[in-house]
Amino acid sequence: MGNVTGRWRVKGVGMRRAGWSALGVVLTLGLAGAGEAADTIKVAVVDQQAVVERSVAGKRALETLKEFSVSRQRILAADSEEMQGLEKDLRESPPNLSEAAKRDKQERFRVKYEGYQRRLQDFQREVQTKQKELDAEYQKKIKEVVGDVAQKQGFTAVLDKGSDATLKIVIYAQPAVDLTEAVLKEFDRRYK
Repeated sequence: MGNVTGRWRVKGVGMRRAGWSALGVVLTLGLAGAGEAADTIKVAVVDQQAVVERSVAGKRALETLKEFSVSRQRILAADSEEMQGLEKDLRESPPNLSEAAKRDKQERFRVKYEGYQRRLQDFQREVQTKQKELDAEYQKKIKEVVGDVAQKQGFTAVLDKGSDATLKIVIYAQPAVDLTEAVLKEFDRRYK
């Protein structure tokens, strides 16, 4: 059977917490509804990632993020090319070059390299920050739309289906309870 716990650790503690959280939501809804025999609990699923990737506004936001990232990569590529030129110049220095001139070339390369490393880290932070902002904005928008669609269709709770790229909590759901297409349609209507 193998090491089952090892498999779960690969995904991290967050996966176990999210799984337990989803189970807790379902159990809580079940217990809350147990007192009301006439009410049934209707649970739906939605693929939030698909909404972002397939919606008009989501595609536009992802393209903006991609352009931002590519512009930063171009700057870094130019810096890298300049560093390579300095390195080549340093390597191909004539043997009779004075020690002071060698140190000057080494210092210019070192300064350029350190600047490149700082800029690389700054750009990575900028892209991560933009990505987090985008994620937070779209989580809020999707939550609003999901709530409205679920309420109109009489669902008590909606779980994120997840995808191969994200945490997958729902293992199986009948297509009839998948609200992804309805949410996508409403999302496009609201946020074109």
